[in-house]
Amino acid sequence: MGGSQSREGLELSDSDTEEENVEEEEEEKQPSRSPADRSRSKTLTPTPTSLDAIDEKLQSLNLKYSKPSFLSSQNPNNPNTAAKLYLHIGGSSPTARWIISEKLTSFSFARSSDNSDDDATGPWFLIVGSKSRALVGPEMQLKPFPDQRRVDFVADGVWALKFFTPDGYRKFHHEYQNCLFENSYGLEATEENRVKVFGKDFLGWARPVEADDSVWEGAEESFEKSSRSASRTPSRTNQDLLEEFEEAASEGEIQSLALGALENSFLVSNSGIQVVKNFSHGIHGKGVSVRFSGNGNRGGFSTPKKALLMRAETNMLLMSPSNGERPHSTGVHQLDIETGKVVTQWKFEKDGTDITMRDITNDSKGSQLDQSESTFLGLNDNRLCRWDMRDRRGMVQHLANSMESPVLHWTQGHQFSRGTNFQCFAATGDGSIVVGSLDGKIRLYSKNSMRMAKTAFPGLGSPITHVDVTFDGKWILGTTDMYLVLICTIFRDKDGKEKTGFSGRMGNRIAAPRLLKLTPLDSHLAGTNNKFHGGQFSWVTENGKQERHLVAAVGKFSIIWNFQQVKNSNHECYQNQEGLKSCYCYKIVPKDESIVDSRFMHDNFAVSDSPEAPLVVATPMKVSSFSISSRR
Repeated sequence: MGGSQSREGLELSDSDTEEENVEEEEEEKQPSRSPADRSRSKTLTPTPTSLDAIDEKLQSLNLKYSKPSFLSSQNPNNPNTAAKLYLHIGGSSPTARWIISEKLTSFSFARSSDNSDDDATGPWFLIVGSKSRALVGPEMQLKPFPDQRRVDFVADGVWALKFFTPDGYRKFHHEYQNCLFENSYGLEATEENRVKVFGKDFLGWARPVEADDSVWEGAEESFEKSSRSASRTPSRTNQDLLEEFEEAASEGEIQSLALGALENSFLVSNSGIQVVKNFSHGIHGKGVSVRFSGNGNRGGFSTPKKALLMRAETNMLLMSPSNGERPHSTGVHQLDIETGKVVTQWKFEKDGTDITMRDITNDSKGSQLDQSESTFLGLNDNRLCRWDMRDRRGMVQHLANSMESPVLHWTQGHQFSRGTNFQCFAATGDGSIVVGSLDGKIRLYSKNSMRMAKTAFPGLGSPITHVDVTFDGKWILGTTDMYLVLICTIFRDKDGKEKTGFSGRMGNRIAAPRLLKLTPLDSHLAGTNNKFHGGQFSWVTENGKQERHLVAAVGKFSIIWNFQQVKNSNHECYQNQEGLKSCYCYKIVPKDESIVDSRFMHDNFAVSDSPEAPLVVATPMKVSSFSISSRR
């Protein structure tokens, strides 16, 4: 199973041939129509004047039926709300196509379906004729085509709305953006409220046309320079995905991947850990496994939701939720990979009080390769800290035979006031930390301080569920349910020196982010669980090396973006776009099941005829490896 390009969907056509074909299908269901009637039906769309006449005639009949209140504001007579509605059928099959659902319809934005009062409260909905109704939000995956006066969106199917006039398109886009802002932030879409949400330094996020795009252009130049100087083959624009290995999991359903940069990687399942061998063309099973029940002196434990390699990948920390409803854990199990036994269970404790952690990660991008590593980072809703497995005197604790669980030493960190709602975090190559929050904010902390963020990027209306950062700290990738957000942290201080937002306050010359999205059709085809998760850069741990790709899983798809292409300001995706620039150019790796995890192997496993290390894709019952190679 290989990779496929993104599917944009077929172009809409307003040709006479298309109109006749659709009408002929309708006429087969209406054989009683006379040739004269059929001829009249093939005339152009009625003018507003003729529509007025029809409307007057219908009103004179005084028909006894009630119109739904949410349709009361629609008026197909108005050229600025009139449009043609298409429905996509056939999915990804060869016979897929757009069909006309309504030749003449209109749109409106309403608070709810049962209250048309001006004082109505609640979220905004988009109403299109009698066929489509959708909550205004990222879930619509709305994609505009300004040059075609068209928008595509998802609402129990994939729809396209094509406007008859440029003013109609502009009216729709303006009202949609206002409703989206209000639904996202609970504030009316005024200039004052935009400043309140984004702050004066980030107004480029609210008005991207005014943002400083120079850092993106500079990033493109630096990427090309690093590619030329790198020992590996430079990134190629024409690339294919070639599947190398696929095998079934031997220890129950896979829950997560723990990829190693050295000899082995690990599949963490609900009953144990399967050890696999790393190759330049992917991973392959070794036939070795570690079962959770009966290991070590601590007995069994529940399925880990996080596996963290440490100490030159000879040890692994396993963190399991303390109950099924929350991801928080009261401690971690330490697994000695060489013996296959859990040597101890560590407790999270501060000032004599048991606490919980939501997530753990290594001190830095490459610290799992450090044989002497004894510390790791911890995150809770309102805590950011560093834990140490040594006692306060700096001695390594030998506690395998202890009757009580040893306590991790809180060496650095901060307990924040309520409201930070931290969700996820990651570390750079030098140990700086990026944290994503429930409110969509992304905060940057230097390696020396966890008390106050150097930079805090505002949210775009959706919670950050996963975050990653490049080795050099210049780029951040935040994952939300419906899109990925790519942020550049580079700025120049008052002396003209280049810095990142981890080391200083960025001021008001902050570039607008770029969004990585699926087309509405691909979002619909990804399956019922079509939420993004686990967005990550490819994996390097060496200064001067540049990550080449980004990958995330959504439903049954693994989605891959070319990092260089995303950063290119002249990329075709960005032409004629309004608002934040969104990239829809990607490769798809489809699977038969929902994808658990999708990650690139370490750059150590890139070979001379490939610009990237292999991609590993895990579903609950199988794991596959793919190599990226140039087209021949």
